[in-house]
Amino acid sequence: MMRGGRSTGNYTNPCLTMHQPWASLLIYGIKRIEGRSWPAPIRGRLWIHAASKIPEEATIKAMEDFYREIYSVNGITDLKFPEHYPVSRLLGCVEVVGCVRCEELANWELVPEGVRLEGQTDFCWLCEQPQKLLVPFEMRGYQGVYNLERKIFEAAVRGLVPVEAPAPVKFPIPDPRDPFSLKPGSLAMQFSETKASSVEKSSNLSAAIAGARAAATQFNRNNQNISTSNLQRSTPNPVDKEQITHDHE
Repeated sequence: MMRGGRSTGNYTNPCLTMHQPWASLLIYGIKRIEGRSWPAPIRGRLWIHAASKIPEEATIKAMEDFYREIYSVNGITDLKFPEHYPVSRLLGCVEVVGCVRCEELANWELVPEGVRLEGQTDFCWLCEQPQKLLVPFEMRGYQGVYNLERKIFEAAVRGLVPVEAPAPVKFPIPDPRDPFSLKPGSLAMQFSETKASSVEKSSNLSAAIAGARAAATQFNRNNQNISTSNLQRSTPNPVDKEQITHDHE
């Protein structure tokens, strides 16, 4: 078992390091789509670790405004956001049940409109069943998906508690016998090329989406998207605040 760093697919206890506030929003069940420039390499439990960069207040406000607006599309107006956004901590886990392209999610009428609006990147990782750690663990993160150290996993799995998400979503899997059946391209045949999302964007919603995109780009100015060769790399890469690429453009 790897002690850290990117694996070539032999994941035992996969973990993803994310910047705040996105990491906590995912663990609290507010965020249901994790956006990346590369498809999800795993299905099942994915541990979420918060990177070391302390989020700016403007970034937190932009993302909270974004989620307020997209939840209001489905009539939910009483979102409760995290009181704190801790950094350099293992926060909890989610279940990754699939991965589709942005345009597939935008036209997927079987999921709520607000969820479709979350898709702002090439690949959308579909997340369910958030659980949080009662006491987040301090640890170092790595780029990409990597395996938790066994001692951290064994301690963390005992400290998980379910999260009452504001609007839990269940993503329909095309073939329940194949956990990888909900993958990029699997929904494309259901939609015509000219069909667009039915969501009518208000001025507030459009402004919230623009603000969320602008908040995400601050982490990409000095980083290029993770390349295929980089995804294949198995050498551990500790993450600092400038290293990780967070793909929310």
